Amino acid sequence: MIVASRLSIRGRVQGVGFRAFVVREASHHALRGWVRNRSDGSVEALLIGEDQAVALVVAACGRGPLGARVDHSETFPAQDDGTAGFAPLPTV
Repeated sequence: MIVASRLSIRGRVQGVGFRAFVVREASHHALRGWVRNRSDGSVEALLIGEDQAVALVVAACGRGPLGARVDHSETFPAQDDGTAGFAPLPTV
């Protein structure tokens, strides 16, 4: 089943390669969507794909890359926005 989830990740998640980590994980699991830094210091992502693949990437985001520290991660149901592929977006 195809699902869409939006993630909000807080902690030491900017300046540590977190967006590149999410792009690699999402691409490895054939997900669509995007990831971006937020001006409040958090990272936000939209993950679209098979439910099990999305769950695996959500779990990976809860750990983050080496050098990151995830203090809090929230996952929300989302709508498929039609994004093709997976890419980093500019900070908002």
